[in-house]
Amino acid sequence: MRELKLELTRFMMSYKFATDEMLTKINILKEEFSSIHDYSPIEHVSSRLKSPEGILKKAIRKGHPLELDGIRDNIQDIAGIRITCSFISDTYRIRDLLAGQRDVTVLQEKDYIREPKANGYQSLHLIVAIPVFMSDRVQPVTVEIQIRTIAMDFWASLEHKIFYKYNGAVPDTLVEDLRQAADAANRLDVKMELLHDQVVARGPAADDADLFSFDGLPPFPLPKGLLESFMRGRTEPE
Repeated sequence: MRELKLELTRFMMSYKFATDEMLTKINILKEEFSSIHDYSPIEHVSSRLKSPEGILKKAIRKGHPLELDGIRDNIQDIAGIRITCSFISDTYRIRDLLAGQRDVTVLQEKDYIREPKANGYQSLHLIVAIPVFMSDRVQPVTVEIQIRTIAMDFWASLEHKIFYKYNGAVPDTLVEDLRQAADAANRLDVKMELLHDQVVARGPAADDADLFSFDGLPPFPLPKGLLESFMRGRTEPE
């Protein structure tokens, strides 16, 4: 019994560690974009870990073997991360940045943005594997990553609440209203991205061009002498 408890603890910890590693990667990208590029495509990040009870119920419902290796092979959404972006193009940008990291392997991708579900649901779903270095082994662990815009996330949250309220038996009129709302959310995404592109094309405001900032801190000006000294150091021969 003690051996089983230890194995279950190790099993759950591996997914927690994998989630922590992916969150670190995502937060590094978010902070780098905010500090270096003056714009972060990542608006919000959340994560969740299925409980042992939830994992067991899903394994039984799907008819998977009730042993840890079988569960690891067949249930790939034990650990989940959701990334909310400002614009549609940002979702693919984040996908590419994560997939391009050497220790991240994309096992599966479902693009519900280009091909929405029948009910209107839109999101980019990835199943990735990441190595978790434990004291006695290196364990590849899968993490589900959902990447969507703010509008897509709002719609998905509303749809989930409606289906929960009606216990899945949603009236046809509401289903159609949800689908139309998904279309409206998509039009809003497209319009907002066009506005964003126009703003970017105009370049930075004069008052903001010389400001320096770190994520979480208000922008502040660097002393002109420091900037000039730095630039001289870059151009003078060693």
